Amino acid sequence: MKITVAQLAALVNGRIEGDASKEITGFAPISEAEEGAITFLTNPKYNHYLYETKASAVLVNADFVPEGSFKPTLIFVEDAYTTVSNLLEQFNAYKNNKKGIEQPSFVGTNVKLGEDIYIGAFAYIGENSKIGNNVKIYPQVYIGDNVIIGDNTTLYAGVKIYSGCSVGNNCILHSGCVVGSDGFGFAPQQDGSYKKVPQNGVVIIKNNVEIGANTTIDRATMQATIIEDGVKLDNLIQIAHNVEIGENTAIAAQTGISGSTKIGKSCIIAGQVGIVGHISIADATMIGAQSGISKTIKTPGQKWFGSPAIDYKEALKANVLIKQLPDLNKRILELERIIKEK
Repeated sequence: MKITVAQLAALVNGRIEGDASKEITGFAPISEAEEGAITFLTNPKYNHYLYETKASAVLVNADFVPEGSFKPTLIFVEDAYTTVSNLLEQFNAYKNNKKGIEQPSFVGTNVKLGEDIYIGAFAYIGENSKIGNNVKIYPQVYIGDNVIIGDNTTLYAGVKIYSGCSVGNNCILHSGCVVGSDGFGFAPQQDGSYKKVPQNGVVIIKNNVEIGANTTIDRATMQATIIEDGVKLDNLIQIAHNVEIGENTAIAAQTGISGSTKIGKSCIIAGQVGIVGHISIADATMIGAQSGISKTIKTPGQKWFGSPAIDYKEALKANVLIKQLPDLNKRILELERIIKEK
């Protein structure tokens, strides 16, 4: 990659302050950038790096006002964070523009392959599966029988998609994620053993979904586990059988969602959250890290925190009181001593 600041600014419709002839050869964080790099600045907490960085150019928001002298060329754009995201997306598309079918790989009978696809070495595609246009299937991906993969979707190395499941258009599945493994269904027997309940459903992943590394999504006992359009799942998440996750919901790492729970649209769920089964979470709910959700949340747009989770503001007040407990206990013991002496 080699491009001048002037060319890059034209691509992003940006306004330049500084030397437009500088050459850009790559991206870097503002705290580590060297000459030739372009970086971005959106968080005021990092403003001081602008006056220290060696980057050749910095993307900033249109309303940014420098407070001192600096060396990089500034490119003012409407939204610097979105702009750098778009640039990185274009760079990745150029870098990962693989095509063709590497050998050894296996493609089963009656498989429909779209145009401009890439199938990496040691990949396996089962019978009757359908692969869309411009799909990237990296080495050691397993795709079972009767699977559908939509256009422009990328399956990174080691992804496993069990039979009958489907993935929509413009999705990204990162290494090690598993789609369609059996749900955790076992019927207790009188002798203390467990009888496995067959998991005959599927997983349906819709469009513009991204799933992180080593995240697992169980197939339904019957019907489908459903991940709606625009959902973003971090690494190391467990989605149990028959769960439904609404549009544009984002879930951070190490969260576990138990069976048959329904998550609404545009929810934000932080890391290490545990959610019990057979409940519903209202649209636009926000849940803080390490919270435990044990009952249905009916009112949209609320914030929750704690285990068991309570209203976010109430949880903060409770945490303040918890910190005061040792002192309160000491005062109670002292009062008890004074009362006894009287």
